Amino acid sequence: MGIQERKEREKERRRQQIMVAAKRVFSNKGFNKATMEDIAQEAELSPGTLYLYFKNKEELYASLSLRILQYLLIRVEHVNEEKDSGPEEKLKSLVDAMYDVYEFDPLIIINMFHLQSSETLKNLSPQLMEEIKLLSRKSLGSIAQIFKEGVETGIFIDKHPVALADTFWALFSGVVLWLTSKKIIDERKDYLKQTLDVGFDIFRRGLKK
Repeated sequence: MGIQERKEREKERRRQQIMVAAKRVFSNKGFNKATMEDIAQEAELSPGTLYLYFKNKEELYASLSLRILQYLLIRVEHVNEEKDSGPEEKLKSLVDAMYDVYEFDPLIIINMFHLQSSETLKNLSPQLMEEIKLLSRKSLGSIAQIFKEGVETGIFIDKHPVALADTFWALFSGVVLWLTSKKIIDERKDYLKQTLDVGFDIFRRGLKK
């Protein structure tokens, strides 16, 4: 292994160390109360070291979402590659994929949904913003492709595939955020899967002609 390769590996290892620490701090304190100093202390690094990898707290927060977006894209693309499945079967697989995406890292996906509806996006570097846009666009496009196939074959209602994909994603993110807020108020109210089941079932019924 060359010197440059070792440096790159060490840089990536340190970056992952920071992100793991950030996840713990954001989980314990929430985004607003967490500071870069808190994260540096958790990672056992100096605050200055953090700024070599992330320009601010917002960028570190957003970077945690990239893994979820990458996993989302992989799962949805797999659904589209099911050559022997029709639109209805693919829709069922898409719903299963959404549950997998949530289970992959519940905390980070909740953070990502908060990120999408906040001013945080305005404080990101152009490069990170472009990464998030690209992954989001590809994932939404892949979801829309499933609906496009159903519309073209006459199985689904004749609505724009992107509008259907937006509605599907809004249902998923909205239920996750709403049920998460209810759980904060009363920890006994943990009905996420049951509520998603109902929401997806209603969506599926309304989608068919």
